[in-house]
This record gives sequence, C-alpha cells and structure tokens, in this order.
Amino acid sequence: MKIQDSPAVTIAIAHIDAWSNHDWDKTKELLAPNVHAVVTTTQPDLGEFTGIDDYMAIKVKAAQLIEPGSVQVLSAIGDESNALIMVTFRIGMGPGGAMVTMARTGLYLLDENKKIKEERDSFFMFSQ
Repeated sequence: MKIQDSPAVTIAIAHIDAWSNHDWDKTKELLAPNVHAVVTTTQPDLGEFTGIDDYMAIKVKAAQLIEPGSVQVLSAIGDESNALIMVTFRIGMGPGGAMVTMARTGLYLLDENKKIKEERDSFFMFSQ
C-alpha cells in the first residue's frame, strides 16, 4: 500500500470520502463548475458527463448503493494537480441488490482553484 501526501491526493481522497458517506454538500463543494467525468468498466461504458448538476445526479444515484464506511484506500499517488487513487468498497450491485466488492481507480485533475475539473473512473466488481 502506498499513500502519497500531496494537494491533489488530499482533495481526491476527501472527495471519495464525501460521496461514499453520502455527504452530498461536501461532494459538490470539491467540484469545479465545469467538472467533466468519464466512467468505464470492462462492460459497456457507463458514460461521460459535464457540469456539477449532471455529475451530482449520476454520483448520488450510484453512491447511494455504497455501504457507508466501507471504502479502503489501497494506493494514492499525485502531485499539485493530479491524483490517481485506487480503492475498494462494498456496493449493492450483486444479484438482488446483494453487497459485492468494487475495485475502483479514480484519476483526478484539479483546476487553479483546487477543485476537481476532470475525473476518470474505471472499475470492476467481484463477489466476496
């Protein structure tokens, strides 16, 4: 496990902590107005969206399935404006809404105001 301390890592982890614990105000506070995100997996792409309103609509819907407090940061590396974070968490996306483990990487770019301007998510789910 490697966790690097840098401004972008600190903000990215705070963001992950906020949405995974359903703190929507904090989640939104860390976003740039023109935030742009792309979500991918080995299945068909889940989408691309721009702007706080679109971002929050999708994030709230997905993150509500996460078991609060289940996020584990496996690795984090970054600098002043870029961060790459790998986490696992429990999410109700198994058969019948059963909890499964999701592994996720998030790549973040901060703007000049230290807000998340770009986010790239890649993930896969496995049962445990």
